[in-house]
Amino acid sequence: MAKGLQGFLWTMLLLFCAIQELGSWAMHTAVEGPGLGEPGDPALLAGGRVKRGWVWNQFFVVEEYTGTEPLYVGKIHSDSDEGDGSIKYTISGEGAGTIFLIDEITGDIHATERLDREQKTFYTLRAQARDRQTDQLLEPESEFIIKVQDINDSEPRFLEGPYIGSVAELSPVGTSVMQVMASDADDPTYGSSARVVYSVLEGEQHFTVDSKTGVIRTAVADLDRETQDRYEVVIRATDMAGQLGGLSGSTTVTIVVTDVNDNPPRFPQKMYQFSIVETAPVGTAIGRVKAEDSDVGENTDMTYQVKDEEGVEMFKVTTDSNTQEAVITVQKPLDYESKKVHTVVVEALNKFVDPRFVDLGTFRDQTIVRVSVLDVDEPPEFRPPSNLMEVQEDAHVGSVVGVVTALDPDTANHPVRYAIDRSTDAERIFDIDAKTGAIVTGKVLDRETAGWHNITVLAMEADNHSQVSRASLRIRILDVNDNPPELATPYEAAVCEDAKPGQLIQTISVVDRDEPQSGHRFYFTLAPEATNNHHFSLLDIQDNTAAVHTQRVGFNRQEQDVYLLPILVVDSGPPALSSTGTLTIRVCGCDSNGAIQSCNSTAYVVSATLSPGALIALLVCVLILVVLVLLILTLKRHHKSHLTSEDDEDMRDNVIKYNDEGGGEQDTEAYDMSALRSLYDFSEIKAGDGGGGPGEGGPGRNPASELHALPQWVQSPDLDFSVFRDYICRKVEQADEDLSVPPYDSFQTYAFEGSDSPVPSLSSINTWSSGSEQDFSYLGGWGPRFRQLAALYAGRRGEEDSEES
Repeated sequence: MAKGLQGFLWTMLLLFCAIQELGSWAMHTAVEGPGLGEPGDPALLAGGRVKRGWVWNQFFVVEEYTGTEPLYVGKIHSDSDEGDGSIKYTISGEGAGTIFLIDEITGDIHATERLDREQKTFYTLRAQARDRQTDQLLEPESEFIIKVQDINDSEPRFLEGPYIGSVAELSPVGTSVMQVMASDADDPTYGSSARVVYSVLEGEQHFTVDSKTGVIRTAVADLDRETQDRYEVVIRATDMAGQLGGLSGSTTVTIVVTDVNDNPPRFPQKMYQFSIVETAPVGTAIGRVKAEDSDVGENTDMTYQVKDEEGVEMFKVTTDSNTQEAVITVQKPLDYESKKVHTVVVEALNKFVDPRFVDLGTFRDQTIVRVSVLDVDEPPEFRPPSNLMEVQEDAHVGSVVGVVTALDPDTANHPVRYAIDRSTDAERIFDIDAKTGAIVTGKVLDRETAGWHNITVLAMEADNHSQVSRASLRIRILDVNDNPPELATPYEAAVCEDAKPGQLIQTISVVDRDEPQSGHRFYFTLAPEATNNHHFSLLDIQDNTAAVHTQRVGFNRQEQDVYLLPILVVDSGPPALSSTGTLTIRVCGCDSNGAIQSCNSTAYVVSATLSPGALIALLVCVLILVVLVLLILTLKRHHKSHLTSEDDEDMRDNVIKYNDEGGGEQDTEAYDMSALRSLYDFSEIKAGDGGGGPGEGGPGRNPASELHALPQWVQSPDLDFSVFRDYICRKVEQADEDLSVPPYDSFQTYAFEGSDSPVPSLSSINTWSSGSEQDFSYLGGWGPRFRQLAALYAGRRGEEDSEES
């Protein structure tokens, strides 16, 4: 059916194109003015000034042509063409020679390829008519357009998908959800190929779509998120305004139903039970309950509260913001003996209530929480909880200060024992009766030393000392008048020699360590031993102070420069206590204004003060003494180092250090070997142990041969090395004891013995054979350094052989 419909459309389009070609696709000529061509062009002129011209209409070609033959587009023709083939028609421009071909003789244009209007809507070309013989233009070049005619070959497309929209639950009918839009690539100016209409393929029970605008709306008012929270709606777009034969496309729209607060909270249970021990501290969590809400998001936020009066007093409910649970905590201490079970009414309500849905019912719910209090063995409780006691400071040891009482709150009512925490009364000033709780003094009290005592009293069950309670007790020591008043300071005053009678010298105040409840009241008078005093008078000012005035005219410090005035001070008791203090009065010289210039004590102090010159002289003397001490120490150190250096030179006299290399066998004058030879006895060993002629070694032996004989080392049994050993040990001890001497000696230990040398030893030490038993001819091959040695020993060998012969 689709193929038949497509053939019908092709036929209709071809007929339409043929009609247009007969009416308006003809080419004709017109007489134009000189402005249309270049004057003087012989190829364009005919009869002097008349020339030909092109006038074109548009050509049309239908798209998506599927025929086997080239599609005829149109014809170009010049009225100068007489049909004899003398004119050649050509085209140039877009698609010329590839898409569009022209018959050079007839001017027919054909399309050789399948065109697509959605890719290119028109092509611009230029037409030329030339003389076939001369190839000259017969007509001016003219531009024309081939427009691609649209057919309905593109279906509508939803380019912005996938689409996701949302709508609140319980929204009224016709609530706009979202808008979808499809586009059609066909030509919107030609026919209805691009006119799109919308319809709902799936989901029409709940949603509708506007056929022209594509706006999706709700079709029902009872959308419930708790029942279904999303819908998949299929929207179809059809071109040709929805007429038969139109193409269509579809898309799926996901519509999410958002939540509104249309469900109240509900407790899953009408009663909850919890238990807690009676000793649980305030703030302990008992348990959690939660009301369920079918809504989501902030619509599930709740607050909880206690509704009954008893529960409000004993318990507290808070909301866990993360889990939306009600947390029940202890607000007041619990007591199993007072009440074993508590009933609490907890109410849950939504935090955010939508007024549009108030008519759906109350958005709150209640449940009952039963809290059972568990009994535990509790420590004794102090009753009453008074923590202040008083005692006089003159109370005797063992006097009762007060009594503390504690009771066991449990139903068993165990007996209670008392004690004092000795960490708070380390000096054991107080004791307590373990059974009665009576607190007594354990030592003599003194308020002036400690006016308050803070102790901790312990109360425990007699059978279970682990159940202990503590109470802080403050004991105030009440004052008793047991300290006499005293002068505030050791007063000293000064009086001028020209003082007049009644002149104020000093104002006196006193201190008393006691603190009577009625306050201090002191009385001042001169001591009995000062009754004959005619120099000064004492006046009690009645404010716990007294004033001393002069009683005579003038004083002479040459006669008496210091006066001692005894003053008797009495407190108000009871009992009244007194003490005597002394006021020292010095006679001083004053100027005309009464300012003191000098007193005897002042003059003494001034005389004891050194002048700057004396201080400088004293410093110079100290400096000289320091220099002398340093000089003596330097000399002693220099002398000691000199003695040490002499001892070192003594020791080093017997140590010979060789840092140079000798001259070998040829150097016979470098050292005096007689000093070394004098220490040992180099005796000449005979040629054999028991053989030899009688003449060997006799007095008639040649002295020259003795010089060439190889010296043999033989230890003499009567040599005594103790002298050297003692000398070396003594020097070593001196070097060890003197820390200022550098270590000139060094000891080296060779604990490794290497392999023997391939060359035999030339030393005569421990050589018990005579020179005649050795062959020294090999020394001649050791080089020039050993040549002299080889000659000596070779000569010696020859002499021995001659003697033997």
